[in-house]
Amino acid sequence: MGSLSITGLTARYGKTVALRGIDLELADGEFFVVLGPSGAGKTTTLKSVAGLVDGAEGEIRIAGRDMTGVEPYDRGVAMAFESYALYPQKTVEENLASPLRSGRNGTWTPQQQAERIKQVTTTLGIDHLLKRYPRELSNGQRQRTALGRVLVRPAEVYLLDEPLSHLDAKLRAAMRAELKQLGELSGTTTLYVTHDYQEALALGDRIGVLREGRLVQVGTPTELWSEPVDTFVARSLGQPEMNLLDAGAKAGVARVGDAFAVGVPGDADGAVQIGLRPRDLEIVDGEPPADRLVLRGRVKLAERLGRSVELAVDVAGVQVITVTSDHRVHEGDDIALAVDWDRVHVFSAEGTRLGAARRPEGALTGGAR
Repeated sequence: MGSLSITGLTARYGKTVALRGIDLELADGEFFVVLGPSGAGKTTTLKSVAGLVDGAEGEIRIAGRDMTGVEPYDRGVAMAFESYALYPQKTVEENLASPLRSGRNGTWTPQQQAERIKQVTTTLGIDHLLKRYPRELSNGQRQRTALGRVLVRPAEVYLLDEPLSHLDAKLRAAMRAELKQLGELSGTTTLYVTHDYQEALALGDRIGVLREGRLVQVGTPTELWSEPVDTFVARSLGQPEMNLLDAGAKAGVARVGDAFAVGVPGDADGAVQIGLRPRDLEIVDGEPPADRLVLRGRVKLAERLGRSVELAVDVAGVQVITVTSDHRVHEGDDIALAVDWDRVHVFSAEGTRLGAARRPEGALTGGAR
């Protein structure tokens, strides 16, 4: 096992800059998730650590050892690619044995190989599939086999490139729950990339949000959820996405049309954006609480999604999206939504977080429909 240190990592493909000076420190045994959309540079980050990107600049250290000029097979890393990358002409057992027969791992005896494969396949629940070929496996079984090819080889750092992306939603959720329970991953430094915010929040000890080759924010799941550094991070986490409402700030108060007003941090003046997470907005009955921001509006759309209902609410001409489990709410209903002040986010017009809102003294805090 070992730590991973990345300093000034820059990578190019021709004239295209894929990574722009990435700095990142992973502690020994940390499970770190890189979250970002397609084209952000996630896979290039993994390949650079693995030594698979020609001309990558910067310094990479694994367990304190400088990787400059070190061949991929000597770096002590094991990488799972987004595609299954299985040999179609080999059985599951032969696919898993191949990493143990190459490079410096070629010293494993047949008995040691068999014991290690048995250990990993038992953990993954595919020990009964050893004699099957990839074409005879389901997508879930192929995914587990591909993951087994990585885990069978002891490594100082595991690199996992969207290993669950090809699974259906139900199986993906099940595998996500299992991943961090795997003994082979537990306690081993792991760099995991995904475009799925749920995977990031569920798996990561810390998360780094990547955008156009730059790390925008690094922190714990709670830190990124509660204090996103900008609107890009805010909208990268959560579904439905955070409501971002245009407002005008003056004398410490920002007004969202005739809908509501909030106190803004610092000396913000001019155009700002008010962020409200749909799941932070709670439908309240009776007299709304005085210590929370209250929005009054009319339901324009109610989309029923199993146990939850997604609502589009017109608050004095401003549309606000919220989610509730109350199936008694219907289109045309007048409702009141309440949210704690520390969950009302204020961003600049350019998208930089300014802080949490506060209750404005003597100002309108709830909007009529």
